[in-house]
Amino acid sequence: MYENMTFYNILKRAMAKVSDDFDKRQGSIIYDALAPICAELAQAYIELDRVLKEGFADTASRYYLIKRAMERGIKPFEATYSVILAKLEGDINLTGGERFSTDEEVNFFFTGEKEDEYFKLKCEQVGSSGNISYGDLLPIDNIPNLKSATIHKVFIAGVDEEETESFRKRYFESFKSQAFGGNRADYIEKLRILNSDEEVISNGGIGGIKVYRVPDGGGTVKVIITNNSFNVPTDDLINIVQEKIDPIEHTGEGVGIAPIGHFVTIEPVKSVNINIETSIDLKQGYEIDDIKLYIEKAIEDYIEELCKTWEENSSIIVRISHIESAILNVLGVEDVKNTKINQSNENFVLDDYSIPSRGEINVT
Repeated sequence: MYENMTFYNILKRAMAKVSDDFDKRQGSIIYDALAPICAELAQAYIELDRVLKEGFADTASRYYLIKRAMERGIKPFEATYSVILAKLEGDINLTGGERFSTDEEVNFFFTGEKEDEYFKLKCEQVGSSGNISYGDLLPIDNIPNLKSATIHKVFIAGVDEEETESFRKRYFESFKSQAFGGNRADYIEKLRILNSDEEVISNGGIGGIKVYRVPDGGGTVKVIITNNSFNVPTDDLINIVQEKIDPIEHTGEGVGIAPIGHFVTIEPVKSVNINIETSIDLKQGYEIDDIKLYIEKAIEDYIEELCKTWEENSSIIVRISHIESAILNVLGVEDVKNTKINQSNENFVLDDYSIPSRGEINVT
């Protein structure tokens, strides 16, 4: 707005107000008297321009954007720690706190809890760096009788601190739909706010949300959620969210966030295994064993992207053409053919309550 208010333009205007009868050349008394003032005025215009930019959400830097958004009770989602499940073989006795490392130089420690036969390991580094779904683990501490340690899967995905532009978009979207007295927008808004709750975020956080009215008669509401990595949430997370929205023992009484007269049920999204069979032609010099892991990763990435769209779509369609396109992008693959999803050569359509999950991948 003040691009033209430079030192030289301000000085030129100031000089124009002085009679030409006086010496106005650089080094003259007039020039030396006006120049410092004009320099300070130019700096003031720079600061004034900055104030204008920081005063509006679409141009504000992160610090001032957060201040603006706090006026609507919105703040960036904080980074969280991932939890993985590890398979530890051997006659071992772990008490909690035992540390492990990976090839990526990411460290984990045993939380003292297990999921079936798998050990829960929490990442020491905050954010998505701990979302490692496979590979060997190297014990940092001495663990007698430990034979092998491998990662089984990611149990709770860690997320990075919300990016500025994503936060800015969420701030503006808060104006598009008006939350009122328990309407759909109100439920979604209140559930999003729960991601600032330490208990919720430490158990995986809330990602996708779908709200259904009167599924079981008047006053009933069903809310289906994913965790913040857009996978099936844990039972602990479902119980925590249920307690905060509408405690079962006081359902409909307005004890939680839900209005009086709303009987709310929080349910997890369902997971449907996607088993894939495909045949590939390789470029010269490549073997299937060399690139199989990369093909599996490409398919996993495609399924992950589909899961992220669950909230905005009535149903997810797993497309054979997209799977083959992902495989073709893997270095060494010449062609893809005879691809099947769950033993069918048709696209796989999931219902409204389900997301895809990687099943068996058979590449020949």
